[in-house]
Amino acid sequence: MRDPAFPSSAHNVYGAPLACCCTSPRTGFFRDGYCHTGPHDIGSHTVCAQVTAEFLAFSRRRGNDLVTPRPEFDFPGLKPGDRWCLCVSRWKEALDAGVAPPVLLAATHEKALEVVTLEQLEAHALRD
Repeated sequence: MRDPAFPSSAHNVYGAPLACCCTSPRTGFFRDGYCHTGPHDIGSHTVCAQVTAEFLAFSRRRGNDLVTPRPEFDFPGLKPGDRWCLCVSRWKEALDAGVAPPVLLAATHEKALEVVTLEQLEAHALRD
């Protein structure tokens, strides 16, 4: 497991080193805190989002319950305000439905740009 204190060798949507998305709860396909991806990540968990109640309800309706804890998968269950590496296709579905959660661009993997545009992501960027 990658130590979040050390930078990633992957790149974000701006071509800079990928920032950590969240370590509490520990997110990412590899549960390393980053939205890293690889050949086994079929869903492409590349968008670092701050989930909202509206998005969580939408995801549950689409068959992906992100609220209920699943300890067998090292999944704590999410609540509004948590940051999580989402599948880019689910984020795009939420965008099309008007419920896309805000994203942390520095922690969103460049591979997300294969499905959504930088402009779409920037329109939903977290404002710190």
